[in-house]
Amino acid sequence: MLRFAPRQLTRPLTAAFNRARGCTMSVPLVPKSTEHTVDVIEAQDDNMGEPRFLECVKLNFDKAAGHLAVNPGLLEVIKACNSVLRISFPLRRDDGTIEVIKAYRAQHSHHFMPTKGGVRFSDMVDLQEVEALASLMTYKCAVVNVPFGGAKGGVAINPRDYSVRELERITRRYTIELHKYGFLGPGVDVPAPDVGTGAREMSWMKDTYTMLYGIKDLAAAGVVTGKPISAGGIDGRTEATGLGVFMATKEFLDSDEFCDRHGLAHGVAGKTVIVQGFGNVGYWAARFFAEAGAKVVGVVEYNSAAFCQGGIDVDALKAHQADKGTLEGFPGCDSSCGEAAAPSYMEKECDILIPAALEKSINRTNAANIKARIVAEGANGPTTPAAEETLIAKGTVVLPDMLMNAGGVVVSYFEWVQNLQHVSFGRMTKRWEEKGKKSFIKALRQSGVDVDTMISHSIAEGATERDIVYSGLEDSMAVAVKKTLNTAKSQGVSYRTAAFINAIDKVEQAYLTNGITGF
Repeated sequence: MLRFAPRQLTRPLTAAFNRARGCTMSVPLVPKSTEHTVDVIEAQDDNMGEPRFLECVKLNFDKAAGHLAVNPGLLEVIKACNSVLRISFPLRRDDGTIEVIKAYRAQHSHHFMPTKGGVRFSDMVDLQEVEALASLMTYKCAVVNVPFGGAKGGVAINPRDYSVRELERITRRYTIELHKYGFLGPGVDVPAPDVGTGAREMSWMKDTYTMLYGIKDLAAAGVVTGKPISAGGIDGRTEATGLGVFMATKEFLDSDEFCDRHGLAHGVAGKTVIVQGFGNVGYWAARFFAEAGAKVVGVVEYNSAAFCQGGIDVDALKAHQADKGTLEGFPGCDSSCGEAAAPSYMEKECDILIPAALEKSINRTNAANIKARIVAEGANGPTTPAAEETLIAKGTVVLPDMLMNAGGVVVSYFEWVQNLQHVSFGRMTKRWEEKGKKSFIKALRQSGVDVDTMISHSIAEGATERDIVYSGLEDSMAVAVKKTLNTAKSQGVSYRTAAFINAIDKVEQAYLTNGITGF
């Protein structure tokens, strides 16, 4: 069994105070890469005989590290989680009872500051999960060239079991606790939405920080991202992760070399898609694929699933889910089911399977049954190492999470930058662009070129905030996909290993440039 020996980060008096308050701050001492693989395999999930999520990430890291000539000590620095926070605090519920809430935050890497990562509300949250997610955030940011270190947080509750008033109290208290222990701030650690949270929770966090600590901080609005536009958010953030999944998949399928290598037809149009997880990421991914001419034939949720070979109206299915609380019984589908049979719908035939729910959705128990030609990971860690080996052996292409779902952090970066500069993208340039385009159209007409009036209006429009966000996201994903393709080809490795190689190299260069601080 793999064991971590904690080392206290803070001064003895502070550490003692933290323990008295129910808080632990520590740095895990990670075993050397060459020594821990056997132990990792033994650190298994009791439900499916797989390594824990954190160990899965480390296995993938070690596999990529074997292709790099990086100082072994520096590899351990890059892999280790820098600091973790474990807290508990009381909640007075609406009925007057008092409940203890457990919560966590992990900052994986400080090679760039601030650290960045979502906050999830889930009763499955624990310390190893947030450490794993934080490490993935470091590598994800590196892959898409976003200058953040990785972080992640979570509150161990099922949000469905709490009223809106209770959720607000939990969120605001969690915000206070994060700041108390140095895990929150526009230049320190910047949360975002994740599973079980959204723009509402980010707005509560931003308001709490601003009112209590940010009154004299001009950058206070940048303390979280994924906020409502009315609270300093950015147009395009809500759909960013799902859009990124679509853009990255399209970029792969637009590559002749990729399609020839795997015997795939070029382009997204005409492909059949099954989406597992119909929350924010899954819904938007399905919608963008459908708009691009793909056919969404199946959607799988935790409590139900629906399948239609002729294609599903994504918005109609979402409306049905909102009304009924289930996908079962959706009119016009070939088949639908409840919770017991829902996972089996991932195993139906399709060109592209998008696991967009939780980690380990594809594991050693079901990997052999997956019939998709491409698995495009919209969730974090949805495929275990053993499952990936099975998929690759049977010819399935696995497009890795750290690249595919990076759209959220890319647009979060845009939102953070916009909050710091206090001017929305396009506001200073939109009219100037329109004047320039109108002058060009006028010159064309004066030279005898007939320009249709409707087309000229479309051409002359200046870029909106959303236009700029979409453009920046598309470029970020395209560059990252190209680098991943090149590394996979040059090193002869899987796309996940290629993405890890690129990420480790990027973080290594930051450490070599900045140096390692010691006192």
